[in-house]
Amino acid sequence: MANQQTARAGRERAGRFVPHGSGVDAFSAFHPSPLPPDPPLTIDADLQDLLDRANQALGRLDGITLLLPDPDHFLYSYIRKEAVLSSQIEGTQSSLSDLLLFEHNVAPGVPFADVVDTSNYIAAMRHGLDELDGGRPLSLNLIKEVHGLLLRGVRGGETGPGEFRRIQNWLGGASPATARFVPPPAFQVMPAMSDLEKFLHDVPVRTPILIKAALAHAQFETIHPFLDGNGRVGRLLVTLLLCAERKVLSQPLLYLSLYLKRNRDAYYEQLQRVRTEGAWEEWLAFFLHGVIDVAATATDTTQRIVRMIERDRARIESELGRAAGSALRVHHLIVRDVALSIPGATAKLALSEPTVAKAVGHLEHLKMVREVTGRKRARLYVYDEYLSILSEGTERPFLD
Repeated sequence: MANQQTARAGRERAGRFVPHGSGVDAFSAFHPSPLPPDPPLTIDADLQDLLDRANQALGRLDGITLLLPDPDHFLYSYIRKEAVLSSQIEGTQSSLSDLLLFEHNVAPGVPFADVVDTSNYIAAMRHGLDELDGGRPLSLNLIKEVHGLLLRGVRGGETGPGEFRRIQNWLGGASPATARFVPPPAFQVMPAMSDLEKFLHDVPVRTPILIKAALAHAQFETIHPFLDGNGRVGRLLVTLLLCAERKVLSQPLLYLSLYLKRNRDAYYEQLQRVRTEGAWEEWLAFFLHGVIDVAATATDTTQRIVRMIERDRARIESELGRAAGSALRVHHLIVRDVALSIPGATAKLALSEPTVAKAVGHLEHLKMVREVTGRKRARLYVYDEYLSILSEGTERPFLD
């Protein structure tokens, strides 16, 4: 009997499945228990080693931001990549290249709605980060505002942007009865999210930030508080948490979407095992492996971009002679924006259009920038190597 009770306690550690309905429409919805888990997490030597390695990787990543020549604009480029990846996980086809075309009023090569989804993700993310920068705490209201921006004017926009759901939802299948997973009923969403908000603010106990981020993400995905956009908001929640605690990341450089995209099946399996078996430790290990992987990749990417910028500036100075001055100004602008048009650069740099066109021509000759529309007018130029580095893992680059 004692062994049966222990096994049941393990299975119901994250919550329990409760039957709803009857007959062919019967289903079981998962009712989550408040965090932290009970019984508490067991941090063995292997898990502690992962925690230590993840914290060290975050420290190295945070330190690398000191090398950035223009942190704000670099971060905006990095946020674009995350927006593309997170939207791709949800089925959109837009690439980083498509997003740049859209931002410069050039028709992208995918459905317009896909790129708007991605653009909205950037706006939602920036809003959350700006609010945290202004001293606002991470709260349910802020999460709802982020969600409202995410679904503004796009598919799913009719499903209550910025509002927790008032009806039952489910994942997979044509109905709750045939679903892969059924989150808690609507009347439990607000209590469950209120408990999650308390956990984010160390109630009832203080929780180390990486453990907090791992548990909070899984709990959010289990509650599935919105009718649409839960995956993107849940991934964004990790970044907002790490940036809310300034001792962890001073800049938003860690995003898990690429890791989750590459390990999608394992990700869903680990989340489901938390619900069915209470396997919180296994989920935490999976999450920490992702942090280590992504932090190392982001550190390497940042170093490569810094080296590229320094190398190209040196080439401009050494190879262009008197033309180097205007070319360096155009180069600085395309470092910020990744892509530019000649009229747009003319306005931003307060140079004449012929001067900008000539500078762009020099950068084309040095094979630093590339024209991507194939048009004679309304042409768009990208910083080719920079875009290639940022596009790694996002597929669909510009075609030659």
